[in-house]
Amino acid sequence: MLALLCGLDAALVRLGLNAPYYSVELGSIHGLLMVYGFLGTAISLERAVALQSDRRGVTWWAYLGPAASALAVITVLVQSTTGTLLGGRLIPALLWGAAMAFLLAMYRVIWHKQSAHAVLIQVLGAFAGLGGILLWGRGYEIAQIVPWWTMFLVLTIIGERVELARISFLRQGTEKRVVAEASILTVLLPITLMVPQWGYPLFGITLVATILDVCWHDVARNTIRGVGLTRFMAACMLSGYGWALLSGGIWLVCGPVFSGYGYDTVVHALTVGFALSMVMAHAPVIVPAIARRTVPYHQAMWAVWALLQAGLIVRTISGAREANDGWQLGGALDVVAVLAFVLMTVSLIAISGRKRHEETAPQPY
Repeated sequence: MLALLCGLDAALVRLGLNAPYYSVELGSIHGLLMVYGFLGTAISLERAVALQSDRRGVTWWAYLGPAASALAVITVLVQSTTGTLLGGRLIPALLWGAAMAFLLAMYRVIWHKQSAHAVLIQVLGAFAGLGGILLWGRGYEIAQIVPWWTMFLVLTIIGERVELARISFLRQGTEKRVVAEASILTVLLPITLMVPQWGYPLFGITLVATILDVCWHDVARNTIRGVGLTRFMAACMLSGYGWALLSGGIWLVCGPVFSGYGYDTVVHALTVGFALSMVMAHAPVIVPAIARRTVPYHQAMWAVWALLQAGLIVRTISGAREANDGWQLGGALDVVAVLAFVLMTVSLIAISGRKRHEETAPQPY
């Protein structure tokens, strides 16, 4: 939560808007706080809880992963607020690298219990995350290693989709094909660094092919015709796939994009459009596993999802037209949408807990 709130504050700084705490240094670590601090910690924590709930073997060590990630968050926040870069990038990079290593160790345990294609895809995502943070620690600029950071999120989420909707992915060898596509994406990551003029178009077309394959076989194409929570989750997932296709298409057509509005669109179409839309879709499933409380469906979920999509649409179109005011407005709307999502989720959990307490409380005769 600390990484998320500080990351959103940093987003306002990068947008050039008034922020509760305005710091250029904090703005410079926006991507770190959101990708590794918030989402990376959440992914590690969810896996650690899953291993603990299995109750087969000692898995307390799994919590060292999210703990290392949390410590890295505190480290970069101290560095950015005090201006003292003791250890520079090395210390947080090693801490986040350790978190990724523990995540890989968790996948190894999961693989021994369940040798599934979904696990292999998530392992490739963790390797991309590990490589991305170590490259940052070596001094690479974030714009150069965006494919590494985003593939940590994309492949992890695709692996979870294959895991959660396994029946729909069993047809026609889809699982094996998605593993092959994820492997090609991973192999292309170093090529985007060494030969960007060739690496990015190849990476873009592979990403487009992968997303199209996963989306076509995802059960969300059918459940979008459902009602209530089922339809909401499908809408979140399908919109996420759409945003990922946009990023892949830009890389395919334009090649490497390291700055400007085009770079902003590529990055946020994957991190906000794809990743956060998927987080919204899976929150009713993942949050109960961690918090031990249900997240009941509520119509307000649609409003939050629509605000997130609207903000990103405004941001993308304004960026294409180089309209800075509209670009700032779109970014601000997305910040509000993420905050609204957090407040809504916490409120629904609290309501669920109160109802359960009332149901289990002894009733007077």
